[in-house]
Amino acid sequence: MVSIATWNINSVRLRMPIVERFLTEQAPDVLCLQEIKCQEHQFPYEAFRALGYEHFAVHGQKGYHGVATVAKTPLKEFSRHDWQDNGEARHVGVELTEHQGMIVENVYVPAGGDEPDREVNPKFGQKLDFLERMTRWADAVDRPTLIVGDFNIAPLESDVWNHKQLLKVVSHTPVEVESLQRFMDAHGWADIGREHIKAPERYYSWWSYRSKDWKANDRGRRLDHMWASPELAKQATGHAVHEHARDWDKPSDHVPLVTEFTL
Repeated sequence: MVSIATWNINSVRLRMPIVERFLTEQAPDVLCLQEIKCQEHQFPYEAFRALGYEHFAVHGQKGYHGVATVAKTPLKEFSRHDWQDNGEARHVGVELTEHQGMIVENVYVPAGGDEPDREVNPKFGQKLDFLERMTRWADAVDRPTLIVGDFNIAPLESDVWNHKQLLKVVSHTPVEVESLQRFMDAHGWADIGREHIKAPERYYSWWSYRSKDWKANDRGRRLDHMWASPELAKQATGHAVHEHARDWDKPSDHVPLVTEFTL
């Protein structure tokens, strides 16, 4: 059995107290973080070691983006891809050496700006190009792989608080959803979250800081995902969304997801 969590933490150093709380309460074997917002030498290694997480793969940069995978179980860094082709730290992959060589890819897809038009908003074009490069990579994946992270796309109608109102809002536009579907089809990924929380049941992982009462308004989106290779997906035995973490002191705007596998 191995449990794997993913969480866009929105600054690991600022939010280390809630990371400690989550790890103490849930104790996943592996935690994949996005948007760590620090360079590799600034990562709080000792705080993780004190909690029993002694294995690391950190891909950081100054002040922005960055991803890190920490684990109680041995791992070795497996890959780093620059899917945006601009040097930003948005991906790191690891091999879990004591769990049948399972590959865990940790990715932070660009948000894409505010306007869903690449002609007037270059950031949106960069996001679509990032997804296209991911799709070409996925077409060649030949090992049991779990890809997790902040995909910054909520593909299904029940992944957003209001489908019609968000059709022209970046993260739920048809062109993004179609791009994400091509990525899924390239490897036949299984959407673990939706294997366990069936549509059309509500499923969100992000609520804006702009909402004064996130729980009452519940204007959420499912931007975070855990997708598995077809053969690996059959070994997923449980999946949880820890919405309560959005209520913690100085929270991230995202909440953790956890999947358990019988490996």
